[in-house]
Amino acid sequence: MQIIDAHHHLWDIDNHNYPHMKGPESIRIWGPNTRLRKNYLIEDLLDDIKNQDVVKSVHVQANYDHENPVGETRWLQSVADDPKSNGFPHGIVGWVDFLSSDCERHLEEHMESPNFRGIRQIASRHPSEPLLDLHPVDLMKDDTWLKNFGLLRKHDLSFDHQICAHQAEDTVRLAERYPDTQIVLVHLAFPLERHYAGIEVWRQNMQMMAACPNISVKLSGLGMTDFHWSVNSIRPFILHGIEAFGVDRCMFASNFPVDSVMSDYDTLFNAFKEVVADFSDSDKQKLFHDNAERTYRI
Repeated sequence: MQIIDAHHHLWDIDNHNYPHMKGPESIRIWGPNTRLRKNYLIEDLLDDIKNQDVVKSVHVQANYDHENPVGETRWLQSVADDPKSNGFPHGIVGWVDFLSSDCERHLEEHMESPNFRGIRQIASRHPSEPLLDLHPVDLMKDDTWLKNFGLLRKHDLSFDHQICAHQAEDTVRLAERYPDTQIVLVHLAFPLERHYAGIEVWRQNMQMMAACPNISVKLSGLGMTDFHWSVNSIRPFILHGIEAFGVDRCMFASNFPVDSVMSDYDTLFNAFKEVVADFSDSDKQKLFHDNAERTYRI
């Protein structure tokens, strides 16, 4: 079965500026980022995917220097254009600041790269987990941000939406305001609370967002909220994501190299395959390949 990895990262710390990879060690929701403070280049990705039939991939912005928002996209395009990369990454999701007056100019500069497909500006906020508050402003409540979000529609771009599930109401309002913009929920909207009540609230919020036809979801990143995951521990979240959004609006993704802290690539994708083992071949094709291909036009 052919696979499109709908969400991964590359970074070249030696030659580019990733502020969170330098200076004092940063703490992420999965712990210190010590194991990630090394280059992860295209040859590392190609080595990780070698046992899976991964035919295309989508690179999502990796907190590259925000003073140079187009630099990462230009570097990634040069990687994809190198014959040694086999075309990876086929889709590029970059970064702009929708609070900036320069955001449209930056979008236009991104679009000079043929593989550029969309934007991620992380909007996650959580009342009890400050490590998920990666921006001092609640973006979805900011009028400038909401207005500039509309530039995505103008340029036929999608948005990778990294939030926590309790931000569902704001996300629904955003999706309804821009019904022609494809919004892709990242990492199943971080199901952090693993007690019964917390899971039930997450389920209800996912169903609320799934009512918007222009929202889809990446079945990914579960290692960040379940460091010692197993097939059985991730199964209910994957299956509910598919139940809520349907097989036409879900896609599997590795979140590598971040999730490499929790498992190797084969263990992760073999677990995905086990979770949906009873699905029809056509549904598996959608989840592992076709939906990502359509969403990112690759």
